Amino acid sequence: MSRVIANQTITADGYAAGINQSEERPFGEDGGDGWGDRLHAWMFDHAEENRDEVEQLGAARVHIMGRNMFGPVRGEWDREWNGWWGDDPPFHGPVFVLTHHPRDPQPMAGGTTYHFVTDGIEAALVRAREAAGDGDISIQGGADTINQYLAAGLVDELRLHIVPFTLGGGARLFDGVQPLKLEQVYARTASSVIHVTYRVLR
Repeated sequence: MSRVIANQTITADGYAAGINQSEERPFGEDGGDGWGDRLHAWMFDHAEENRDEVEQLGAARVHIMGRNMFGPVRGEWDREWNGWWGDDPPFHGPVFVLTHHPRDPQPMAGGTTYHFVTDGIEAALVRAREAAGDGDISIQGGADTINQYLAAGLVDELRLHIVPFTLGGGARLFDGVQPLKLEQVYARTASSVIHVTYRVLR
């Protein structure tokens, strides 16, 4: 059976994005120039050092993400938007996007197709399991989406990439989630990040 894996980069105080998220600053104000510069420097400026973890991010067969993770468009789909990742997104498979507003599936280059799910996190997971077969399902975020899946007891494994600074505000992992029992199964320290994997115990 497929595993449900939540992947998230967070600050030392648990934030996955800063305040004032916008189209120009998808991850809010994190002290960088935009686009989550400080939060995600480990993926780009230090990609070789963190190659295994970067490759893991795209290794799942199916992905689920929240509306914010897909793009800045709010409300009805009254504007053309095909995701933050350009014409050839890195997912190379089905991506189920949680939204309150219906939209036809959006195929992209490289095998990615965005499917828009309007009936909640469990319905998205049912569809993801059907598409994944025995492959893994990755909950890509943002924090609110991962928190919903954690609160519902639907996550098998939690992979955190902890960067060494604090934000003090923004979108925080574990907000609204009851206490979890976690088993640490992996940890590695790099120059700009600590990678930790937990198994979520039922």
